[in-house]
Amino acid sequence: MPCPNSARERSVTIGFRVTPEQARRIDLMARASGMTKQDYLYKRALEEEVVVKPDVRVYKMLRDEMARVYRELRRIRSADEVDEGLAWTVDFLAREFSAMRGEAEPSDVEREDALIFGMSRR
Repeated sequence: MPCPNSARERSVTIGFRVTPEQARRIDLMARASGMTKQDYLYKRALEEEVVVKPDVRVYKMLRDEMARVYRELRRIRSADEVDEGLAWTVDFLAREFSAMRGEAEPSDVEREDALIFGMSRR
């Protein structure tokens, strides 16, 4: 179907299917960037830099997502396995918060992990 406005730059529609987990991840990354999902996917597909513009909406979204992750971690704290989607979300949010703070040095958890993984067996 031709675009009614012939001067419109974006006249081609592209659609694709994703799994529910992929959709959740795309939604989270787009919301965290402060961009619309369309603009976020457009920039990522064309390998353009996605710059997070922290505003009140982004901070609220990150706060709400961290609260959801915290509740889920408390629920499963006695279990041995963490859902792959939750592990991805925790990693993504940690990177976003670090980037916003301009954190250059490793966190306490990362330092502890390095100590544990660096231990040798005798």
